[in-house]
Amino acid sequence: MKYSALDEDYAERIQDSFKKQGLMKTINARLVKVEPGEVHIEFPFSEAITQQHGFVHAGILATVLDNACGYAAGTLMSPEMEVLTVEYKINFLSPAKGEEFIALGRVVKPGRTITVCSGEVMVKEKTGYKQLVVMQSSMMAVPGQALPGK
Repeated sequence: MKYSALDEDYAERIQDSFKKQGLMKTINARLVKVEPGEVHIEFPFSEAITQQHGFVHAGILATVLDNACGYAAGTLMSPEMEVLTVEYKINFLSPAKGEEFIALGRVVKPGRTITVCSGEVMVKEKTGYKQLVVMQSSMMAVPGQALPGK
């Protein structure tokens, strides 16, 4: 579905917020698509983010996908609002092995206070993409505020 942003600077706002996330820097994640209602985040494989079997840890996958969904919701919010995750349901379909991963977050139903999103993490393969994770989430719009100590 196509959505319209409430402010013309939505992409810059999302990019600025993303740059403040230490974990995204740590795992070398990057925003590759920011459109109204949709955000894509890519990140490479690294042994530093694996679990004991050598697969990318579920916590990393959930975190990146939570960000993709949250930022997708944020693209449709007014500039004075920020996003907080209310809940999510996640299914891990296959072990996360590969060299390059992409998390896609999409708005399913925008709302004034709660926005419902869906997302997926896929691994790039030679013949295309393989779906590894699916998520459904609810994001809440909250008034923006400075972080403690900032």
